[in-house]
Amino acid sequence: MTSSLRLLGTGLFACALSLSGCSNSDPAVPDTGTWDPKPIVERTDYVDEELPEPCREPNDTVPQANCSDPTSFPLGGCDLDAVRALEPSGVYQAILRYNSASAFGAGFRLDTTPSFLGRPLVHHQVGPQGFFITGELTTASKKKQQYALAGCRVPEPGHLTGCFVRCTDGVQEYAGTFHAQRMNLDREADTGAQPLRLVSESAVPVGDPVDVYVTKAHAYVVSVPRGTEEDGGLSVFNVSDPAHPVLVTRVSLPNDNYWNGVWAKGDALYVASADSGVIVFDITNPASPQYVRALPGGAIDVHTVFVDGDRLYAMSPSPNGETLLFDVASPLEPRLLSRISVPREEANSYPHDAFAYQDRLYVNHTTTGYVVLDVKRPDVTPVLGKYAFRGQYSHANAVGTIQGRTIAFEGGERSGAHLRVLDVTDPARMKLIGEVRKRPQTSIHNMVLKGTRLYVAWYHEGVRVFDVAQPDQPKEIAAFDSFQEAHPRSTSSLYQGAIGIRVPGDGNIYVVDLSRGLLVLAEP
Repeated sequence: MTSSLRLLGTGLFACALSLSGCSNSDPAVPDTGTWDPKPIVERTDYVDEELPEPCREPNDTVPQANCSDPTSFPLGGCDLDAVRALEPSGVYQAILRYNSASAFGAGFRLDTTPSFLGRPLVHHQVGPQGFFITGELTTASKKKQQYALAGCRVPEPGHLTGCFVRCTDGVQEYAGTFHAQRMNLDREADTGAQPLRLVSESAVPVGDPVDVYVTKAHAYVVSVPRGTEEDGGLSVFNVSDPAHPVLVTRVSLPNDNYWNGVWAKGDALYVASADSGVIVFDITNPASPQYVRALPGGAIDVHTVFVDGDRLYAMSPSPNGETLLFDVASPLEPRLLSRISVPREEANSYPHDAFAYQDRLYVNHTTTGYVVLDVKRPDVTPVLGKYAFRGQYSHANAVGTIQGRTIAFEGGERSGAHLRVLDVTDPARMKLIGEVRKRPQTSIHNMVLKGTRLYVAWYHEGVRVFDVAQPDQPKEIAAFDSFQEAHPRSTSSLYQGAIGIRVPGDGNIYVVDLSRGLLVLAEP
């Protein structure tokens, strides 16, 4: 998601960094040196599904149904008994499809505060009379745009399909079909994964938590503002006893608290700020971070940060859409070495995240794609290769050496975004060799690679752990369903559930869930 979208829906379109640190303490990886994986076909994030809905309009650009009257939808051939029996509660994510070339994702909830895309419903009919809801939003040109959904079938428990129409200022414009799924995991097909054990759960009192870094027996959790009601900032937990974390302090700056990423090196804590770049805190006393400075100076949006040895990479969406490279040999005194830009065709493309490995920087450059740079010299950073496909929004990645090949695990952020496994041994000829898909209504978010285990924060799909010793065939070995639709802070946004993740090597997995806060899970 772009930084500029952060006010849409629930006000949370924040992204956290890839959180996929690599250090000398990581477990050794087997290296056979002979494996040559075969490529598979790239199907993009969204795989078109044409639904056989009897209510479908014959012409999607001349709809007969309208946004206020459920009887305007031709539901005669629908299974309305099943629709009427639908439980009037829960959080759903839906794919709304106009045609084979156009579809989008949207969330709605039916209980507590019924909503569509985070906004109150205009019409809400769920129960004996059938299913009909209408959501409304205001466009950039100040027009009222409505989406009306009429339920037609319940193909299986937790699923609802039907038809929708879009209206602008009361005039119907386009029609299509939708497929919604309730965002709980109790009906997921068995993957063979063992449940991860919850060690502790701690609410985060500042904004919407999005990222975490663990060092010096403390967990540093950064948050973005929750709409206009709550500021963002930094929450510090003493996790010397992971079963009983203790909140020791909170930090927030006036007019500067959209803090989306965090990393540490030595006595320095680096926070990605949307207002002032990289904020440096002194954590000599880990329970009491002291503000040192903000870099490089002036107003600049830094979205994520990544430390590799004596280098700090700061990914900046605006004003220039660039990656800032700092020398952090003296951790509390970062020195700007260069500003790295990637050629791009779309002006709104920017480096969302990056992973540094063996003198290369693997950049998730949103709509431009997944880009590999040579960073041996900070002043000369040529592009070595790019992996791109239609509709891409490259978001997070982790890279390592497995079976003698350089393997990248990559994911986007949108409905249908999932795990890709790429052989990037030759960056000029990157190839897709494996993938893991979950529900098309959900999105992957961040990942950590430790040896041949990949830990993934997958929003509504929770935490997933994969054995990637055979990287073209990731095997899911453990999982934790973190999303709770009834949680008082949960919303109908696509960006809900597990968002940030760290595996510091103390036997635990530290996860940030947007509603629940800091979760500590025992490693499998």
